[in-house]
Amino acid sequence: MRVTFLGTGTSHGVPMIGCRCSTCRSNDRRDKRWRSSILIELADNISVLVDTSPDLRSQVLAFGVSRVDAILFTHSHADHVLGLNDMYRFNVLQGQTIPCFADGSTLADLFQMFAYVFSRTPAVSGGVAQIKPYELFGPFCLGRSTVVPIPIFHGKRLIFGYRVGNFAYLTDCSLIPDSSWELLAGVEVLVVDALRHRSHSSHFTVDEAIASAERIQPRLTYLTHMCHDILHADTSEMLPGAIELAYDGLVIDVQ
Repeated sequence: MRVTFLGTGTSHGVPMIGCRCSTCRSNDRRDKRWRSSILIELADNISVLVDTSPDLRSQVLAFGVSRVDAILFTHSHADHVLGLNDMYRFNVLQGQTIPCFADGSTLADLFQMFAYVFSRTPAVSGGVAQIKPYELFGPFCLGRSTVVPIPIFHGKRLIFGYRVGNFAYLTDCSLIPDSSWELLAGVEVLVVDALRHRSHSSHFTVDEAIASAERIQPRLTYLTHMCHDILHADTSEMLPGAIELAYDGLVIDVQ
């Protein structure tokens, strides 16, 4: 299984509009962060997109993505869904409708935000993404792989992270409920939210992300969904050996 980080930033992205901080002015390409999303390429050549960020078109062009077989949505905040209609190009390339999977609340929001996509009688003809929704209630299969939704809290809202095999992706996380820790047992590669060093009501800090990794004990941990408070080079020097900052374009292989 191969995972490509399409974006590792927050809702503002980095650089942030109108900001002149050292991270936003950095020449280190690892400090350029599109809104958070990953692509998971499964062993049987199924490509799974996690979230459709507003930067989706730029992301797939930059990293050579030419196929998406399914979408997993973590939740319905704008920075995770507003690129949905860019999926139309994949409909054309593949000649088929693309399934998306999410919790009921997220699907309800998507139906409202993209009514023209999900309507049985679209008001708009041509150029409209063809997406088939599926509500998640537990683990399910994509090809030969089992996808396990991991309930986590994003502030007061319960959303989904996802586990596929030995890999888990927990973006926009501020609390892992007791019932979800057992779903993360044996994870070898963990990706977890680490917004900044200062506390936040709906995201892990860097220290909280490190603490969650220490409890899960993966072989490798990558931090994502980082704001402009996180300067890649300086922050990397502070991290424990098995924990790294992800960056846009990073590709990792997971057994």
